[in-house]
Amino acid sequence: MTHTSGVADYFDEDIMDNFEELWVKTPMYHVRKLQDFLPLFKNEPMKFTPGSKFHYNNSGYILLGLIVEQASGIPFDQYVVENIFKKASMFDSGYFEMDALPARTAIGYIDSPDGSWRTNIYSLPAKGGSDGGAYVTATDMVKLWDALTSYQLLNEELTDQLLYPHCEAGEDAAYGYGVWIKMHDKKVIKYVLMGYDPGVNFRAAFYKDTALKIVVCSNQSDGAYEMISAIEDEWFNV
Repeated sequence: MTHTSGVADYFDEDIMDNFEELWVKTPMYHVRKLQDFLPLFKNEPMKFTPGSKFHYNNSGYILLGLIVEQASGIPFDQYVVENIFKKASMFDSGYFEMDALPARTAIGYIDSPDGSWRTNIYSLPAKGGSDGGAYVTATDMVKLWDALTSYQLLNEELTDQLLYPHCEAGEDAAYGYGVWIKMHDKKVIKYVLMGYDPGVNFRAAFYKDTALKIVVCSNQSDGAYEMISAIEDEWFNV
């Protein structure tokens, strides 16, 4: 939960620069269940001694998703829909397959050096897993923050544990259980959820002192950080 396991990451940014490199040997259209991710990392050596440091790890989330499936007896995506999306009234969100998208779903686009554009249909797994890949809207992400901070998803004790800064993750940054935490003088300033893949990126921030929520979704590979930073500059006048 805190990216300190040391498990080999199937997309290790220290080794690979491009997420699309993963699908050269493993066809992305075969990756539709959590078990389909295992061959990408199960035989790789540990990256470091467990608990010795923080390093963002996609494989750790895949393993957590498999634990959820084993404990609940249902597929991970179904568990999320029933226990998070429905409880938070996130009715426009879901784990959809790239080749069977519902109506009104935005398609991701990747810009090329020559100025042309292409869709990301060949750049991502056919279906997202527990490390990311759900389709959401900005409105639904606001509902998620509302449900989480009003203890509709977890009780107060578990919510506080999820949002607690368990480990350092950079200068003025910490990490909770699945959430980035911006710190200043050891005080929590905001919580941030973020996602970046070829042709899609988003950031969803919750500001602890004011309960302000800002969500930016983009169907391009970048832009969400710049937009949310501009909104923050305007809102906080800094």
